[in-house]
Formats: sequence, structure tokens, C-alpha cells
Amino acid sequence: MTALNSEDSPVYIKLRGTISAAILRGDFRAGDQLPSVRALAAEHGANPLTVAKAYQSFQDDGYVEVRRGVGMFVLPGAAEKLRLAEREHFIRDSWPRIRAHITLLGLDTEELLEREEA
Repeated sequence: MTALNSEDSPVYIKLRGTISAAILRGDFRAGDQLPSVRALAAEHGANPLTVAKAYQSFQDDGYVEVRRGVGMFVLPGAAEKLRLAEREHFIRDSWPRIRAHITLLGLDTEELLEREEA
């Protein structure tokens, strides 16, 4: 699993993050067809093989299914399953780095939370 936004990640991971965010926002719901490999590649200026690799990872993780000759479709429960996986990744991998950075900078977490709400 990958973070939704990883600047130093390979292109297929960034594409995966873009698609993940779209599924989590509800842009693609259960039963919806994802853009074709060629369309997504053109939209993001990526190689179609890179897009295919990102899509394959979604298929491997059980978020989408391929319908031969038709396209790639979001499976029921994909958003919930993806949200749980992303939460786990955040808590395990991202949060410790963020927390360490907050401590290093001497920031007050209460003040940060208040700023976000303002």
C-alpha cells in the first residue's frame, strides 16, 4: 500500500495515489468504469505501460475487476477496503515521520489543530 501523496514515489505509485483518492472521494463508485489505460496515460502524460502497472496493482489488491474487451470496474466495497488500507499505511508509515517533524520543529499539536479548523 502507498500513501496518496508521495513526491519521491515512482510514477505508477503516484498514479495509483491519484486513482485511490478519486475512489475515496466517490468520483468512482462501485460498478463505475475507470478511464481506459490510454486515456489516463494521455491525461497524466504517462506511459500506458505505467498506467497498466498501476491498474494491475488495484486488481491484485481486489479493488477493481477487468472485464475483457470492456474495461476496468470498481468492485463493491473497494472504497471501504481502500480507506482501511490507507489509514493503516498512514498510521504505520506516514504519521511517525510527521510526528517526528512536528517535534523537531517544536510545534504545538493543539495549535496546529486549531489552525486547521480556522
